[in-house]
Amino acid sequence: MTTHPGASLSAGASAQDRVREGAYRKVTLHLIPFIFICYLFNYLDRVNVGFAKLQMLDALQWSESVYGLGAGIFFIGYVASGVPSNLLLHRLGARKVIGTLMIAWGIASACLMFVTTPAAFYSLRFITGVFEAGFFPGIVLYFTNWYPASRRGRIMGLFMSAIPISGLLGSPLSGWMMQSFAGHGGLAGWQWMFLLQGIPTVLLGFLVYVLLNDGIAQAKWLNAEEKQLLRADLDEDERQRRNGANTADTFASVLRNKHVWMLGLVYFCIQMGVYAINFWLPTIVKSLGFASPVAVGWISAIPYLCASIFMIWVGRSADKHKERRWHLSGPLLMALCGLLLATQAHGNVVVALIGLSLATMGALSGLPMFWPLPTAFLGSAAAAGGLALINSLGQVAGFVSPFLVGWIKDATGGTDVALYILSAVMLLGAILVLRVPARIVNR
Repeated sequence: MTTHPGASLSAGASAQDRVREGAYRKVTLHLIPFIFICYLFNYLDRVNVGFAKLQMLDALQWSESVYGLGAGIFFIGYVASGVPSNLLLHRLGARKVIGTLMIAWGIASACLMFVTTPAAFYSLRFITGVFEAGFFPGIVLYFTNWYPASRRGRIMGLFMSAIPISGLLGSPLSGWMMQSFAGHGGLAGWQWMFLLQGIPTVLLGFLVYVLLNDGIAQAKWLNAEEKQLLRADLDEDERQRRNGANTADTFASVLRNKHVWMLGLVYFCIQMGVYAINFWLPTIVKSLGFASPVAVGWISAIPYLCASIFMIWVGRSADKHKERRWHLSGPLLMALCGLLLATQAHGNVVVALIGLSLATMGALSGLPMFWPLPTAFLGSAAAAGGLALINSLGQVAGFVSPFLVGWIKDATGGTDVALYILSAVMLLGAILVLRVPARIVNR
C-alpha cells in the first residue's frame, strides 16, 4: 500500500494545528481568568464612587458638581501617568509593575473611606488614577506577547467583559454593602464599601508576582513545541505588520502617525459614553423611583448583564469575519440609539431600562472592539508608548464626561441634555471609525 505524499503533509499540518490550538487554550486558561479578576477590581475601584454617591453627598453635604469633579479628577492623574507607566512596564516586565501598581491603588482606593472634605476626595482620586494608569494599557501590551492580531478580538472581548460583569456583580454587591454594613464600627455604608472593595485589590497585587509570567519563554507550563509554535505566530504577525504601509515602529513615528491621533479621538468618544454610564447609571436608576440601595443595585445590574453577553458575541464575530470597523461602529450607533431612547422614557421604567441597556451594550462593546485596531499596525518597538498614548487620549473623557453630566444636572435639574450631547459624541466616534483604512485593521 502506498501513501500519497499530500496525505502525510496534511496529517502533519493537522497535528501541528492541534498542538497550536492546545497551546492557545493553555495560555487562555492560565492568563485570562486571573487577569479578568484583576481587571474586574480595577474597574470597580475606579467607578465605585458612582454608588458611594448615593449616600456620600448627603452625608458630607456636597453638590453634584463636587462629585463630578472628584469622579473625573481621577483621570488627570491617569492621563499624566499612562505613557511613563507603560514604558516602565516594557522595561521591567508586567509581573513586577502590575503587581506593585495594584497594591498601591488598592490602598489609595480603600483610603477614600476617610475623606471628609472635597480637597481630600480630589487628592485621593488623583492618586488612585496615577497608580491605575499603567494597568489597562499594560495588559493590552502584555497580550501582544502571547496572541497574534488575528486572535486578539475574542481575547479582548473575554478580558473586557470584566467591565460589564463588574457592574453586574458590583452594583448589587455595592448596594448590599452600603445597606448591610451601615453603622457598624461607627462607619457609614459608603465607607465600608470603599474598604471592602479595596482590600481584594491589594491581595491580588501580591498574587500577580506569583501567577503571571512576562512572556512565552518564562512559561514553564508550556512545552518546547508549544513555545516554538506560539513564537512563530508572533514573528509572522510582526512580519505582516512591518509590511503594512502604515506601520509605526518607533515612538517618534507614533507621534507623526495621523491614524494614532484619530484612534485616540475615537477612543475618547467611546469613553465619553462608557464613563457617563458607569458614574451616573445608579443615579438615573434611582430617579426612576427606586429608593433602596439594594434595589438600585439589582436594577443597575440589568444593562451590565446584557452588555456582558453582547460583548463576547461581538468579539467572536469580529475574529470570525476578520472585520473590525463595522464591528466597532455598529455598537457605537447602538449606544447612540439607546441614549436617545433613555431621554424619551419620561419616567417609564421599561423604556428607560431598554434604552440604558442598549446604551450600555453598545458603549461597553466598543471597548474590546477598539483595541485590535491600534495593535494591528503598531510595531513592537512602538507598542508600549503608542498604546499608552491612545489610552491616555481616550481617558481624558473620564474627566470630561462625569464633570459635564454633573454640571448639566446641577444647571438643569436633569440629565437629558447631557445624554443628547453624549449621543452626538457616539455618532462622531462611529463616523471616525469608518474613516480608518480597512487595510490596516482588518486582520
